[in-house]
Amino acid sequence: MIVDDEPIARDILLTYIQRVPELELVKSCRNATEAYEGLYGQQVDLIFLDIQMPVITGTEFMRSLRNPPLVVFTTAYSNYAVEGFELNSVDYLLKPITFERFYQAVQKVSERMAIKQIPGPETEHQPDYLFIRQDNRLVRVEHDQILYIQAERDFSSVYLKETRLLVGIHLKLFEDLLPLKQFLRVHRSYIINLKAIRAIKGNVIELENAEVPIGASNREELFQRLQL
Repeated sequence: MIVDDEPIARDILLTYIQRVPELELVKSCRNATEAYEGLYGQQVDLIFLDIQMPVITGTEFMRSLRNPPLVVFTTAYSNYAVEGFELNSVDYLLKPITFERFYQAVQKVSERMAIKQIPGPETEHQPDYLFIRQDNRLVRVEHDQILYIQAERDFSSVYLKETRLLVGIHLKLFEDLLPLKQFLRVHRSYIINLKAIRAIKGNVIELENAEVPIGASNREELFQRLQL
């Protein structure tokens, strides 16, 4: 779905969407009211959402949805970037939007959609793995393989025991996906596997072949979880 009050902006996005076989436009909307109507009764996986719109802004619209689809914000103003990412948007495109930048956002959407828990057929318990898209493959990653995850601007690096995976999603999504009993955010830029801790020295956690800092605001929760 496209939601933008500018006809030219909608036309450009439509042209770009038509160039990507994986995308299908279900509705093009001029404002939030039309977007609400578009979400009713049909499946929408992704919204290209303008921020500066009359009456209801894009961020206000996003906050009003109980279970929002994935969102890529589009705007001519860079000062909304922080708020956009706080709403867990997939990406933030500055107008005028080139096709190359648009396609990068679509790739991030594909990665975001691929990283999900997949329950087994014989159990309702949370699985102990997730799938991460790498190139054109979905790679199964066991939770116990993950040592830590580091935020890298618009990406995250997932450090496994033997390799590193670079994924185009934010650290917050991993925080929501991974089981709380095993993983903890210990710094604004790091999530660690509690099982992988070898030692703690001062404000540093020692893992296998790596050291991760402890944020001042995260230290108390870490020690509570470790019962120290």
